[in-house]
Amino acid sequence: MGDMPILRINALTKTFDDFTALHAIDLNVHDGEFLAIVGPSGCGKTTLIRLMVGMEEPSDGAIWLRDQRIDEVPANKRPTCMVFQSLALFPHRTVGQNIEFPLKLRKVPAAERKARALELLALLRLPEDYYGKRIDQCSGGERQRVALARALAFDPEILFFDEPLSALDYRLRKTLEKELRELHLRTGKTFVYITHSLEEAMVMSDRIAIMRAGRFEQIAPGAEIYARPSSTFVAEFMGEVNLFDVSANAGDLTLSGRAAGQFSGQQGTLMIRPESLRILAPEEAAEVAVSGTVTAEYLLGSRIQYAITTAGDKSVTVEVLRENGIDGGPGTPVRIGCGASACHLIAEA
Repeated sequence: MGDMPILRINALTKTFDDFTALHAIDLNVHDGEFLAIVGPSGCGKTTLIRLMVGMEEPSDGAIWLRDQRIDEVPANKRPTCMVFQSLALFPHRTVGQNIEFPLKLRKVPAAERKARALELLALLRLPEDYYGKRIDQCSGGERQRVALARALAFDPEILFFDEPLSALDYRLRKTLEKELRELHLRTGKTFVYITHSLEEAMVMSDRIAIMRAGRFEQIAPGAEIYARPSSTFVAEFMGEVNLFDVSANAGDLTLSGRAAGQFSGQQGTLMIRPESLRILAPEEAAEVAVSGTVTAEYLLGSRIQYAITTAGDKSVTVEVLRENGIDGGPGTPVRIGCGASACHLIAEA
């Protein structure tokens, strides 16, 4: 991955009448990286990708591809390509004709087009005889691969993806997530991927950009965002979480040792992921401890999740391996805890 950004977005703003979809956002995309842009519906991620590929014009700000400003360049003149959720394939044409379509537009000779199409079929792990197969005879997963082959046909500098896997069933989506990640590594291309699925983003990307109401909340590798979110919004968006107000602790938390030194009296929210907590033995000490009563339990295969209600009527979630579970079901009093290193203090303004 290169050090110089391949794509730079500077103070990009987009307004529709009296609604501002993007608020002067900045973003650097590194050459060869897989960046996922994630956020709830209406956060601005689709508007952003439409601006990046040239389907919309910005109200203000600039988009740079290496040293060239491209926000005023028409979409068909940009060295980028988009893979849509709908795939936009020609159903009654063959796989080969679909893959070759962008090359035909560029007046590439027929023999050269076919050679490139066969090369891309091999790259996408589709048999060579699919070249003559019609799109409407292909499965959902095969169509997805053809759409990717077509996107790669004219060797774009950046591939943009707009939720391309969202219409597929769970098992196929899981397979294609891994294939997309492998394809990214094999091609070395820059991928910018829009999704509402955090799981997709975590599996595939080098970095995740979390959007909220037209702004970026946090941009970092997935593991960093999961462990050290910059806000309670990001913490909750990244999965199940327990949040405690340490500045006004109502007695739910007992802090001792390092945890007392680090967190007591601080202004902010203490975040503990459910899998970081463990069930404490009757006399067992922990730097962070919570007492409560089991209100529900959920079996998750090899793991079990408990809902626990504290004396202060706060609901806490803990997830442990089945062999480390609680003796007794709902109504059982319990103490749970963890070390200070398993906690993260979110100090929001």
